[in-house]
Amino acid sequence: MEATREIYWNIGHGVVLPMYVLTLAAVGVFAWGFWKRLPLYRLGKPLNRSDRYEERVARMIGDIIGQERVARVRDGGLPHNLFFWGFLTLFVGTLIIMVQADFLTPVVKVNLLSGEFYKAFSLVLDVAGAVALVMLGALFVRRYFLKPEGLETVNDDIVIHTLLFSILLTGFIVEGARMAATELVQNPGLAGYSPVGKLFAQMFTSYDSASIMTAHKAFWWVHFACVLGFITAIPFTKLRHIVTTSANGFFAPLEEKGTIGTINMEDETCEQFGAAKVGDLTWKDIFDADACTSCKRCQDRCPAHTTGKPLSPMKLIKQIGETAEVSPDAPLAEVVGHDAIWACTTCRACQEICPASNEHVGKIIELRRNLTLMEGAFPGDEVRSATGNLEVNGNPFGLAYASRGEWADGLPVVTMESGEEADILYFVGCYASFDKRNREIAKSFVKICAAAGIKVGILGKEEKCCGEPARKLGNEYLYQMLATENIELIKGYGVKKIVTTCPHCYNTLGRDYKDLGLDIEVEHYTTYLHGLLKGGQLELAQEPEPFNFTYHDSCYIGRYMDIFDQPRSILAKAGGRIREMEKSGLESFCCSAGGGRILAEEKLGSKISEARVTMAVETEAPLLVSNCPFCLTMFEDGIKTGGAEGKLVVRDLAEIVAERITA
Repeated sequence: MEATREIYWNIGHGVVLPMYVLTLAAVGVFAWGFWKRLPLYRLGKPLNRSDRYEERVARMIGDIIGQERVARVRDGGLPHNLFFWGFLTLFVGTLIIMVQADFLTPVVKVNLLSGEFYKAFSLVLDVAGAVALVMLGALFVRRYFLKPEGLETVNDDIVIHTLLFSILLTGFIVEGARMAATELVQNPGLAGYSPVGKLFAQMFTSYDSASIMTAHKAFWWVHFACVLGFITAIPFTKLRHIVTTSANGFFAPLEEKGTIGTINMEDETCEQFGAAKVGDLTWKDIFDADACTSCKRCQDRCPAHTTGKPLSPMKLIKQIGETAEVSPDAPLAEVVGHDAIWACTTCRACQEICPASNEHVGKIIELRRNLTLMEGAFPGDEVRSATGNLEVNGNPFGLAYASRGEWADGLPVVTMESGEEADILYFVGCYASFDKRNREIAKSFVKICAAAGIKVGILGKEEKCCGEPARKLGNEYLYQMLATENIELIKGYGVKKIVTTCPHCYNTLGRDYKDLGLDIEVEHYTTYLHGLLKGGQLELAQEPEPFNFTYHDSCYIGRYMDIFDQPRSILAKAGGRIREMEKSGLESFCCSAGGGRILAEEKLGSKISEARVTMAVETEAPLLVSNCPFCLTMFEDGIKTGGAEGKLVVRDLAEIVAERITA
């Protein structure tokens, strides 16, 4: 007997017209629901997120099908993905049945659902349905019984689980009833290709044919009603993320990671800087609230939240959405809370893990811009003082700018104002220029370059802070003032290449300064040294003394610039044997100094630096290696205050390499 089945068995083709009418009505409600939300998004300022259309579409499709962002999550990621792929497979199978029943059979007179194809089709859909049902059960247990801390459960979750369970269960019941009346009797061999349906069919074997057919028809309509309910519920519940999260794959920025919008500070018509209310944000900032799945992955990875600060990236997104709906003119800083706004370290851990492509950091910076530029607010008096020092002396310490290059006395460097040629401009940064401990990094870098035959130039007393801490704290005016002076100097000296030992300087000069007219190659010293080693210009000792270490991926080199392998490769060549911390690579934990927090005291919760030092101690490696002066400073403090003295020493990568150069 041929392997196939009658598609509208027991239902009759008379159901086709009302089925399509009801489906179109449900789709109409679906469309109307989203149409009603458009005015909400339009509260925000315009933002072009439709450029490079083909690239955006390709990325969106990849995000939907691959579910790569969701897969990264250990807790709940795999069950969600398996459920999604199972449900998607069932949806595709339904479309195939629709095409067969309403086009191929009546018009082309071809039965695609027959023979070996039908056997494979039945088996794949049965397995997909079983996987979806089991994974939905696992997610249900996680939400309602395991209850991970911070995972919010609302009425929408009950509605969603009920609808999905109902669709899957009634689908198998309908299949089981049909098989009990047909395949189990007429073609038992074919029934083996629907193993789950066969199990459900056993439920009906004790009933007579008429009862089975009645049950089949009743459950068919219940199943169809559940599907209609699911479609109409999407725009009115958390299910809307099925559409909005997918759309955010299209709307997500294509610029380099960490790109911040540059304000035209000379625009005399501009009356508002930053975001005082929802309307000062963009439509995408409001749309993000609808795309948010409340999965709390951003919250779990936020160093501020996990150390007791009043900041939750998830809550921030939801607060903006709720404010847009309920009270769009409300002061956002009061809604979110000043302490929450200032707590952010701009580490991007939230954005990197977000499966909805939401943009948290930019919202924080816009809120800070309003507080700083419009209200004159600061996280504390120490930041007010440091900001004043930046404005007057070009460094946050208030030290004389003329002493900025003193660290280089006696070293083989040239100042650019001398007119001597240099292979690279070393942009030193404030900490390596003035801080006694961090000056050792600068000296080590120069020693390495000298060994490689690289002539290093510095700006010396002419260099000013790159402006990054001020910018991340919202003071765009001060940032642009410092940046403009640095850019004019650098361009005036005809510099061809800049190297930094500070990730914050690297990110700022290499990306942010482009908006202000600097288009010169900028490289962080870790990739620069890696290139020198690879090219043979720099040689390390052939048999260096081995050492055990753990390595910290600083946020502005790791998540911002995707530099992970090169520093590890350098340390391995230097004789290092790494013991990775639990949170490393993209999952690395912040040191607490980003987002301008290097200038602020950490007064709330526990210290982020201590939490990171504890992670390093747990590896039992005696050495913690960093690649950032901010990180080194915070870790040395964290070792002292966290009781890790004698257990851990922190050093910069440049110091280790400098000690292992071939004499």
